[in-house]
Amino acid sequence: MARQQFDLIVFDWDGTLMDSTPTIAKCIQLASRDLGLPVPDDSAASHVIGLGLKDALSYAVPTLDPADYPRLAERYRYHFLTRDADLVLFDGVREMLETLRAEHYFLGVATGKTRVGLQRALAASGLTALFDATRCADETFSKPHPAMLHELTRELGQDVERTVMIGDTTHDLQMAANAGATGLGVCYGAHPAESLRAMAPVHCASSISDLTEWLLAHA
Repeated sequence: MARQQFDLIVFDWDGTLMDSTPTIAKCIQLASRDLGLPVPDDSAASHVIGLGLKDALSYAVPTLDPADYPRLAERYRYHFLTRDADLVLFDGVREMLETLRAEHYFLGVATGKTRVGLQRALAASGLTALFDATRCADETFSKPHPAMLHELTRELGQDVERTVMIGDTTHDLQMAANAGATGLGVCYGAHPAESLRAMAPVHCASSISDLTEWLLAHA
């Protein structure tokens, strides 16, 4: 396949490759309830997915004293770790990544997960070897700061203008814009399709199949 637009394809993880959005939102709500805090509704709990944990919790539970973030984070991790073994990739993800790898694209991950959390997810899904480089929110600035994409492109020796960031949230698309990369939305994750389209992504995929077809035709 002749290269058209991109050399590096970077994916968000939760809600983009893994079907984890409802679980994450539920765990944020349960953690809030554990501490007797106002429980964010589904929309607020889903909106913060993709951010680093501290930023996510401060948005979802704005009345929380910053000194209590560690307590809320501990309760979130407790609930999530009892459920993460049951999380699965969206259908077709492995095949999509293997196809892109065979076409010699560089593949990366930029995620709001911690390094420990991403390593667990990569190992459980068997996808570790398919990615050339990854960045997590506890290693650098959280989305939508452009640092993750700038660091990935530097590590891999790639041009940010020939990089596409794929994600299910406006945080992903804003990070792409801030970095000077192309943003591509997926409309089956945490943020509503209309919110993603308002960010003017190059495409908004309705499924992994749609995403795969677009990448093979245009990337």
